[in-house]
Amino acid sequence: MYDIIIIGAGVIGALVARKLAAYELKVAILEKGNDVCSGSTMANSAIVHSGYDPVPGTLKAKFNVASNPRFEQICQELDVPFQRIGSLTVATEKEQLPQLEALTKRAQENGVPVRIISQEELRQIEPNITPSAIQALFAPTAGIVDPFLLTIHAVENAIDHGTELFLNEKVTQISKENGIYTLFTRKEHQYQAKVVINAAGVHSDDIARLVGDEYFTITPRKGEYFVLDHFKAGFVNHVIFPLPSKAGKGILITPTTAGNYLIGPSSQFVSEKERVTTDSITLNYVKENAQRLIPNIPFSQVIRTFSGLRATPNGEDFIIEESRQNPGFIHVAGIESPGLVASPAISDYVVDTLVMKRLPLIKRANYNPRIRPYTRLKNLSSEERDALIEKNPEYGQIICRCEQISAGEINEYLQRNCPPHSIKAVKKRTRAGFGKCQGGFCQIHVIHLLAKHYQIPVTKVNYDEEGSEVLIASSRGDQA
Repeated sequence: MYDIIIIGAGVIGALVARKLAAYELKVAILEKGNDVCSGSTMANSAIVHSGYDPVPGTLKAKFNVASNPRFEQICQELDVPFQRIGSLTVATEKEQLPQLEALTKRAQENGVPVRIISQEELRQIEPNITPSAIQALFAPTAGIVDPFLLTIHAVENAIDHGTELFLNEKVTQISKENGIYTLFTRKEHQYQAKVVINAAGVHSDDIARLVGDEYFTITPRKGEYFVLDHFKAGFVNHVIFPLPSKAGKGILITPTTAGNYLIGPSSQFVSEKERVTTDSITLNYVKENAQRLIPNIPFSQVIRTFSGLRATPNGEDFIIEESRQNPGFIHVAGIESPGLVASPAISDYVVDTLVMKRLPLIKRANYNPRIRPYTRLKNLSSEERDALIEKNPEYGQIICRCEQISAGEINEYLQRNCPPHSIKAVKKRTRAGFGKCQGGFCQIHVIHLLAKHYQIPVTKVNYDEEGSEVLIASSRGDQA
């Protein structure tokens, strides 16, 4: 029996859980996958939008603008990489200049600082920009963040304060009696709560239908991306957008906090909520449109392609409200772009406005918004590395050559309260397998570390979800 159950451990569920951890409440998170930070949170552009683009007066605009200034503090507390690099929305034709002016006016209505910069200044700050670029809207408050660690570390902070996380627990049925919701899962477990928060991403409408709420629908919108290696610092210095359209913000080019470059996404409505494939036609479309902004993109440096699904609602705004017929059942649905940046203010509203109507919020006396910082070998000086390795030789055992990740760093995550249970979960936390070889050299070592920690055969280690084992047998005739 819980006070609150959160369905979904993406960035919204994670930050709502962290917010609730500040109060004397018994909270559980039910996640259908084998790890937190899956679905839309795992596959997006990782951008902290400035807030100039959402329509004034919408929840998108309200929560984007309220959240943006808070990212330095949140990321410092949660030990998450964040850089406020600014964004450029580029006009390449004179006919587009009125649209830049319109976006400037919208930014002013939203209270977001922007300015239009000239062709000369644009070339100075982005030397590789297309020669056809004539002006750009500069938004200095835009940034980039690591969405994996933002989510994972927020869940860790919540668990530090007693929140319980249950993985591989897909909710299949919900009943209500005497003001108490009972959630039934695929594994035939039952969980009860006074308040339920539906943060199930593209499946939030499916969860809503389990309690009879059919007044909104979610349609997945797939976006496909290229990932380039960290081949050259400063190839792109800002988040670079084309002018937005009804399909979204368009094909962008951005650095990542790890020094890679990200190109995408496309925008296609699809019917399947789990299908995250890529195809050559769509990727060629992404490539051609990106080259209109940066003509000399070295696609020879592509190390991966991927796709993600955005949870697009039938309306044009976020759906954040208590169920119209089920008191205590709160929908946080349709959280597409700018949902990542908006997540802190969304979590505040969910707890301070919607949960507060149903439960007393008593401050936790010992609440600490910080997690214990992680060791990142790449950030240490030679002297600091030597001292660390002398103390613990595991930090001198490099597992991932591309990203320079040690066994000590992986084992550090395995010892925390939101540990990885799969190869992909290790990758999200440490970047082992994120480099040029995409795990070609380090994956087997990661498998052995997971097998050793969980005391299971290497043939039982999953790549991602349950049943995704990589190895089928040992050529040595054992399971070591």
